[in-house]
Amino acid sequence: MKNIEFKVGVTPKTAEIIEVYNSSGIKRPTKDSERITKMYENSNLIITAWLNNELIGISRSMTDFCYACYLSDLAVKSEYQKEGIGKRLIELTEKEIGKETALILLSAPIAMEYYPKIGFEKVDNGFIIRRTK
Repeated sequence: MKNIEFKVGVTPKTAEIIEVYNSSGIKRPTKDSERITKMYENSNLIITAWLNNELIGISRSMTDFCYACYLSDLAVKSEYQKEGIGKRLIELTEKEIGKETALILLSAPIAMEYYPKIGFEKVDNGFIIRRTK
């Protein structure tokens, strides 16, 4: 992994986040920068990957640091995918939340095969009320 620097607790500029989302293939409301800003203001665990001061990857979670952590976003710019950056962002998330905290996520359809490869167990006991907007 090149000279990638990982940072915990740093919130990048909204434009940088949108650039990563748009490049990564993740579906987020990137035309609504105010909503993206709000998503990050209300998250309490943000881990970023940087190469030469360029944001290339990000994970965004909400957690109580003792029981559950919801990994809401994991995105890596397309040209840096398959280099272990996403896996490292998840490892750092696990380190921050500790062993007594479950790491939970909803996968995009295109990533359903990715998560089992890096240690996630598929569960069938979940439910969702989908957003309407």
